[in-house]
Amino acid sequence: MSLIRLDGVFNVRDVGGIPAGGGVIREGRLLRSGNLVAATPAAVAELERRVSHIVDLRDDQEVASAPSATTEIATTHLPLFLGSVASFFEDDMSLDEMYLQLLAESGERLVDAIRIIARGEPTLVHCTVGKDRTGVTIALALSAVGADREAIITDYALTASMLPPERNRRIIAFLEVQHPEAKHAVALATQSPADVMRRLLDEVDARWGSAAGYLEANGMTDAELEALRRALVDGSAGHR
Repeated sequence: MSLIRLDGVFNVRDVGGIPAGGGVIREGRLLRSGNLVAATPAAVAELERRVSHIVDLRDDQEVASAPSATTEIATTHLPLFLGSVASFFEDDMSLDEMYLQLLAESGERLVDAIRIIARGEPTLVHCTVGKDRTGVTIALALSAVGADREAIITDYALTASMLPPERNRRIIAFLEVQHPEAKHAVALATQSPADVMRRLLDEVDARWGSAAGYLEANGMTDAELEALRRALVDGSAGHR
């Protein structure tokens, strides 16, 4: 995977280069990031050069309050959280619980997002900070094509180190006032522990056999999974 500098956008990277099923994930095919509201004109131009389609996983309220700076790239909005983001803090939900709820309640939209990736266009997936909704979507897509599990987990865990410290301080101060009794609030807002993603992928295997099995259970066909593999995996890289 490679980090990408886009002024005004944080947590940007290309997941290409991860070993996958006898090859590697193609570079330039699948990118991830936080929201694009503060992207500078130079960053927008770079996005337009790199990306053909954007998958925005935020809800309507998030989109309205922080609209993307780029309007020229085809964008599909697929809100993954059926409730408000605030509800996770109010319920003091752990990351593990939130991700399992995401799998349980948003399977069809996760499939819709991954169908877009399967088209083979250079695609950027993002939510607000690019940690939870984006992290689960990317992990499922990569797992479904046989990407190396530890590399998937490493990619997810990288997010915490890519969130701006000043953003974290501001969010933590807000949470301490709004949710002083919450045990999980800081983790929800700022952390991406490797063990959380490891447990999630283990749970997917236990319940559905594999990430591909989960996607199939939520409507993805064998043909679509094969298209995803062709879109993401460069098999020739494994034979050089």
